[in-house]
Amino acid sequence: MLVGEQPGDREDVEGHPFVGPAGGLLDSALERARITRDDVYVTNEVKHFRWEEQRGKRRIHKKPALAHVRACAPWLHAEMRVVKPEVVVLLGATAAQAVLGNKFKVTEHRGTFVESELDALVTATVHPSSILRARDEQERSAAFDGFVHDLGFAAAALDGVRSSPSG
Repeated sequence: MLVGEQPGDREDVEGHPFVGPAGGLLDSALERARITRDDVYVTNEVKHFRWEEQRGKRRIHKKPALAHVRACAPWLHAEMRVVKPEVVVLLGATAAQAVLGNKFKVTEHRGTFVESELDALVTATVHPSSILRARDEQERSAAFDGFVHDLGFAAAALDGVRSSPSG
């Protein structure tokens, strides 16, 4: 299960998570990590798009408030009860802090599994939109490689869970 922050403008309009530019980057990273998107449940912590202004036809993203995160938490928990993920990858600080507490720092824990109250292995990585905001191609390429590595780490752990005698 991959959990992002909130829908973007395109996702809000289309009604599906990660179908905009960040979704295209996510698809590329999943492919490179040898993960089939159809094998992954993709959702967002916050279920509505919060925006601050409109530029042309696009609405500009605004970080969800804590009240939005708390209000949407029951839906995420319900999704997890239905999906029963073995591995949860939290994409970005907002999703990670919503699930793991507001002191959690992705930069300190990415690429590792962390303790949580979830009945799954839990890890966090950057949100794909952060890669799109990189200053230049070299920084973007390095960030993308790190993201692919983190997704591969989660996939390898899932393979280990499924091949263990109790998994």
